[in-house]
Amino acid sequence: MAERTEDDTFLDDVDQAEAEAMAHDQEIDPVEAELDALRAERDELKDRMLRALADAENARKRADKDRREAQAYGGSRLARDLLPVYDNLQRALNAARDEGDKVSTALVEGVELTLRELLNVFDKHGVTRIAPEVGERFDPQLHEAMFEAPVPGTRAGDIIQVSAEGFLLYDRLLRPAQVGVSSTPGK
Repeated sequence: MAERTEDDTFLDDVDQAEAEAMAHDQEIDPVEAELDALRAERDELKDRMLRALADAENARKRADKDRREAQAYGGSRLARDLLPVYDNLQRALNAARDEGDKVSTALVEGVELTLRELLNVFDKHGVTRIAPEVGERFDPQLHEAMFEAPVPGTRAGDIIQVSAEGFLLYDRLLRPAQVGVSSTPGK
């Protein structure tokens, strides 16, 4: 049998200490396992709670945004339905001006006042007119091209006729302005 050295004795002591620690760990292991399970459950519940709080905050913000949009844009159907009234008043006024002296001045003034009052109501509720002028550039975000025609002295994409004015409700398009557009090719 070989003689034992001091190193061998030290290693035996280390091995014995490790064995005792392992035995001790095995005794604590069920308690430690239960603590680990409780910590994991706590972390999961905390994560679920934070997610639920975030979802509730997002729902509150979404509801607030929906409420603001409903308040601002809720009348868009009514406003859209009033646009033909504006168009008809405008046509009546133009026809009366074309007739000249044949039409009663009081009638023309009444139509003008009614049209002005309708525009005041529109302004009060965020409805603004889009009134393009002949010669302006066609903007597909605000205008609807009803026809194209080559017109000398114009560039392609210039407005050559305005058929009907458009309207915005705040930043949303209620109706595009209906226009005729030049198709004259560039030189």
